Amino acid sequence: MVDTLGLLLVVMVTTASIQDRDGGRSIIKLLKRKLPSVRHIFADGGYSGELVKFAKRTWKITVEIVKRAPDQKGFVVLPRRWVVERTFAWLMRYRRLVRDYESLPVTHEALVKWGMIGTMLNRLAPPSGSGPWEIASERKCPI
Repeated sequence: MVDTLGLLLVVMVTTASIQDRDGGRSIIKLLKRKLPSVRHIFADGGYSGELVKFAKRTWKITVEIVKRAPDQKGFVVLPRRWVVERTFAWLMRYRRLVRDYESLPVTHEALVKWGMIGTMLNRLAPPSGSGPWEIASERKCPI
């Protein structure tokens, strides 16, 4: 789960055999334990159904399902859902997260946290020096 800026709140890695709806209960429970002030969650259609009612009844959290329009054709960026996709793209900059090499889910969770720590640190204090987008001849000489 991420906040509206795309920064990691909690992470939970499960086996591929667990459906989103079923894993949703576990991650909302973890979120509620770590950040009890959260009251509203945006989710995709994979989390619709009983989870929405269960979260409202049990934890007083509103789960809002962001759905695409029924007449929509092709790719369209949906509000709120792109935030999570952007976070995935940030994490894919870390080679170890591109493929799942880990045998334990907790190891992969730790690597996701390390990747997000690196991303947040680079946003707070960008590395010194020129960026890879600058042409060498345009760099200012210190002399």
